[in-house]
Amino acid sequence: MEVPFAEFATGEILHVGAEAEITAGTWFSKPAIQKIRRKRTWRHPDLDYRLTRKRMNSEVKLMIKLHSIGVPVPAIWDVDFENASIVMQKIEGKQLFEILNNGISDAELLKKVGKAIRYLHRNAIIHGDLSTNNILISQNGEPYLIDLGLASMEYELEGYGIDLHVLHEILRASHPSIDDAMKIVIEGYLELDIELGDVIPAPGGKPPSATDVIKRLEQIMKRVRYHGG
Repeated sequence: MEVPFAEFATGEILHVGAEAEITAGTWFSKPAIQKIRRKRTWRHPDLDYRLTRKRMNSEVKLMIKLHSIGVPVPAIWDVDFENASIVMQKIEGKQLFEILNNGISDAELLKKVGKAIRYLHRNAIIHGDLSTNNILISQNGEPYLIDLGLASMEYELEGYGIDLHVLHEILRASHPSIDDAMKIVIEGYLELDIELGDVIPAPGGKPPSATDVIKRLEQIMKRVRYHGG
């Protein structure tokens, strides 16, 4: 007996951006998110299709890999390259941006955020857009990293430092009332290496240690201050 193809059941539109439209709904009766990449009408349709497919393929592969080894990212449930659609697990919770904007400053939560980021980096993945909008805190207080559309597998130390610097700048600009927010994130980031030990080499190389990443972050911050950032 054939099982009928189950389509994503559309619910609330959560976000419409330049890159994609995000909709909440269900998939096989489970809470789900559908991400549809928007067409770039100024590009030739064939080129737009190839570039979109390439980016989707990279995002999906990385997320499947990360989820399979326990990195806190949503599970991928369905991919439709023709319609530029990805269906994934819906994590019930709130963005870190919203939580911090509500004046909730929890040191243990920020430490967990640091550990989640480090877990990503230990597996040679740079997020590429590490903002407080792209860190989701589940209902039981666990951080999830979302929107990995710009993520990539890298081994250069600079990329990891830039990931953290982006978050530092956002915390400083958008949540200035949260004292020592980045300092606490860094504490969690460093603690994970202490808990898990030496980094295991990934295919293609060995990701840098947490200590080396933080040293590079400090260098990046000095460069930005020197140039008037």
